[in-house]
Amino acid sequence: MKFFNTLTRKDEEFKPLKDNVVRMYTCGPTIYNFAHIGNFRTYVFEDLLRRYLKYKGYKIKQVMNLTDVDDKTIKNSIKEGKKLKSFTDTYKKAFFEDVDILNIERAEVYPAATEHVLEMIEIIKVLIKKGYAYQGEDKSWYYNIAKFNDYGKLSHMKIDELKSGARVKQDEYEKENVADFALWKAWDENDGDVFWDDDELGKGRPGWHIECSAMSMKHLSDAFKTGKFIPGKFETFDIHTGGVDNMFPHHEDEIAQSEAATGKKFVNIWMHSEHLLVDGKKMSKSLGNFYTLRDLFAKGFKPMALRYVLISTHYRQQLNFTFDGLNAATNALQRIEDFVLKLKETKENEGEDINSTMDKLIETFEMSLDNDLNIAPAMGAIFEFIKKINGLIAEKNLAKKDADKILKLLIRFNSVLGFIDFSEKKLDNEIEELVREREAARKSKNWAKSDMIRDVLKEKGIVLEDTAKGVRWKYAK
Repeated sequence: MKFFNTLTRKDEEFKPLKDNVVRMYTCGPTIYNFAHIGNFRTYVFEDLLRRYLKYKGYKIKQVMNLTDVDDKTIKNSIKEGKKLKSFTDTYKKAFFEDVDILNIERAEVYPAATEHVLEMIEIIKVLIKKGYAYQGEDKSWYYNIAKFNDYGKLSHMKIDELKSGARVKQDEYEKENVADFALWKAWDENDGDVFWDDDELGKGRPGWHIECSAMSMKHLSDAFKTGKFIPGKFETFDIHTGGVDNMFPHHEDEIAQSEAATGKKFVNIWMHSEHLLVDGKKMSKSLGNFYTLRDLFAKGFKPMALRYVLISTHYRQQLNFTFDGLNAATNALQRIEDFVLKLKETKENEGEDINSTMDKLIETFEMSLDNDLNIAPAMGAIFEFIKKINGLIAEKNLAKKDADKILKLLIRFNSVLGFIDFSEKKLDNEIEELVREREAARKSKNWAKSDMIRDVLKEKGIVLEDTAKGVRWKYAK
């Protein structure tokens, strides 16, 4: 199994650094608004990675942070006249609702930045002691990137022409503005009542970048096991993920401060997902192409169709979201679910030997995902398999025991994909009665009544299919 490492720009064979446990840190949401589909493109990629590692037999310890204090959360909470915690709790709750509705597996730990400020302070003090940090005229504490020889190694940027002493206090900035970044931001009136007091650092709050260093070190190593920061106890962890826009400055700054503090390699493999576009353009509220999950579901689209769209393009390729694509995903899911229903209805005692066909499917599925989670060939193989088996079912040439084997295989694959619905759907009493009435009308050859009931059911979102084995129903797309 190989993954593309952003740090080395190479595909690298993956093996956990410690036993059979994959220690993984994923950059989570800044909880100041509803997460949009671009955010969830990254979260679904990380879910695919997590699920496939489990499929391969690894145990997972995943940590996903919740940024509940930064420039954005403070600014927006003050704008709405709310206390920071009350403000961020609203969007924290919404985030987890979205995670669950997209069938994203929960991480083992969701640390909040505000609960780890003491750990951040301890790391900053180590950086000061080692000569990597200094206090600016504004009383904030900054990281001196000129002291870290490897600065820029993740984003592959050169800092030879950096202006000496240039500083940037805001959390997010562009490569052309590369400068010493804030570790601890001195309080000013724009922060309202959001601050922590420390004898050495003064009244202020942590910068964004130090937050992730502290939370990953605490939960993925023994660096804080005693309650105090012991740099020598830190152990390099396996994987750090995020969107490509996190690469600089956020991840670059994480590496600089973490490796300076511990003297050890921070992360073994860095993985970044590419941007999501909408109709070929960057998503923007001003363009009217900005969508949260709630926006799409209000339009009648199903969560699993969106998950299918977000997962079906390789994570290192830009994903162009379109409503045509979302409709196509809905149709593809319906095809899979129709196939599942046919398998459940198969009753034949004998049929063609499908063992070699199944073995080939498994091989293609695993070879594709072993190759840096290359999902497209895996999905193509699944649909080719469905086409072949549907042919056998039509010919009554698939044995029930083999249909059951296929169902078990699909359930296993779905432990990775997470978008197939195997549940036994049930109709409410009113609709069941209409289905029975229609069947009675058909038996008495009352075609007018049969068609009328069929139309009524369609209006209620139920589509009927008349087959040789009787009537089959499904929800309309």
